[in-house]
Amino acid sequence: MLSAMKGPNSRHSRMGRNPFVHKLKFTMTEKIKIGLMSVTVFPVRLLLVSFLMLLAWPFAFTASLGRSEFVIEPQSWWRRLIDLCLRVIMRAMWFCGGFHWIKVKGERASPSEVPILTVAPHSSYFDAIPVTMTMCSIVTKLESRSIPVWGTLISYIRPVFVFRSDQDSRRKTVEEIKRRAQSGGEWPQIMIFPEGTCTNRSGLILFKAGAFIPGLPVQPVVLRYPNKLDTVTWTWQGPGAFKILWLTLCQPHNPMEIEYLPIYTPSNEEKENPALFASNVRKLMAKALELPLTDLSFDDREISLSQGPLRIYDYSSLLEFNQLVCRLGLRAGTRDMVIEEQAKRARKLQGDRLALEDFAQFLNLPVTDTLTQVLSLFDQRGDGQIDVRHFVIALSTVHRPSKSMETLRLAFKMYESEENGDVLEEDLATILEIMLGVKEVELSCLFLALDQPDKEKITYDELRHFIDKHPYFVQDCLDFKDHPRKLCIGRPKSCNGQSHDKDD
Repeated sequence: MLSAMKGPNSRHSRMGRNPFVHKLKFTMTEKIKIGLMSVTVFPVRLLLVSFLMLLAWPFAFTASLGRSEFVIEPQSWWRRLIDLCLRVIMRAMWFCGGFHWIKVKGERASPSEVPILTVAPHSSYFDAIPVTMTMCSIVTKLESRSIPVWGTLISYIRPVFVFRSDQDSRRKTVEEIKRRAQSGGEWPQIMIFPEGTCTNRSGLILFKAGAFIPGLPVQPVVLRYPNKLDTVTWTWQGPGAFKILWLTLCQPHNPMEIEYLPIYTPSNEEKENPALFASNVRKLMAKALELPLTDLSFDDREISLSQGPLRIYDYSSLLEFNQLVCRLGLRAGTRDMVIEEQAKRARKLQGDRLALEDFAQFLNLPVTDTLTQVLSLFDQRGDGQIDVRHFVIALSTVHRPSKSMETLRLAFKMYESEENGDVLEEDLATILEIMLGVKEVELSCLFLALDQPDKEKITYDELRHFIDKHPYFVQDCLDFKDHPRKLCIGRPKSCNGQSHDKDD
């Protein structure tokens, strides 16, 4: 059967490596070196780095006394002296951490020329190095001000604080960036990481528009860590903060390059369209870095990192769907109760297909081009109609990607018979196609493993019990298009007897 959800077949290959995952593998020689450095160099470096950070604190604290967060005052001679002392101390701190020579290419423009520096890729807390070298402002969450010692240093550079508890924080942050950017160079330059999160530098993810909304010239800045063993990357799935610090301080030398690219002046069209402005700057930076563009954003990380026995196998079509529902404003207002209510209404339709106008009414939304695109994702017959149950399953999947069993239960409620709560084999195949992002699911292997090769129905409890016993359910017990294992041979303990790496 056809997949219940269309998707760009080539998109998965264009995305390549997941930018939110970082895996470290060491050779025996590297392990021995790290072991030796851990008992010799590491303690000394950690002590020196800690001492220098503590040494910087009273300077930053003194310079911040009596200073307004909203008005820029003339830089007095003693504050200029403190600024110089802080730069020297912070550079010494990075030197003690193994960043002995930092190569700087290009020339940084003055604040009066360019109020905003866009920096990418953002992959580590070591990206603070160019911030401490320039003492530029940054955009950071308000909670960072409370970090002992480091919070005082952050406050010193006059950051734009983001109040995440405030629902209107995004608008206020953009307004503050715009206010400072239009000050004619009175405020320090703002160094913004437009990706909005740390990645593994395998590609540039989508840029947020905040740095580009003022419509003023920006200077792109690219960062490189050309070390053989990547110990600096700190992203969503991989080594934690302290392990990264330990491994990096155990390296004899940590090379880093900072390159200031030419100033980018937006066209009139880009000034009117910040998303286009951001996209064009991203392309320019990707070319300088010789990295691919990755069609993922900060908001997509949970989908690409889904966990569990029914974790998303190919997230390309679901990411496209997620971006569309975000544009419709559905993700922001989506709650578990909202999805449950939609599922109840979808069940009452009993598979009746909805045209665009009825679909808009179902969601209480106006008919728009974006809504038409959403409908087309599920319009397998090409007649402009969809089974709205497919939409609800997809919405539940992207809303709670790591809670796949809850989505499976929701899907069963929409499809199960009233008599005994079972679901037809072909309906289960449709459900799994949407949840996993795959095509042409074939379930004969599953029913064979259940000792029910002639049965074409299954209940949620039966399937849940089976999945609980088979943590590699998707790999072992399903067949679908482009599955690395196309045939189900026999029925050993794990459906096909394959062994698994725990990180697969």
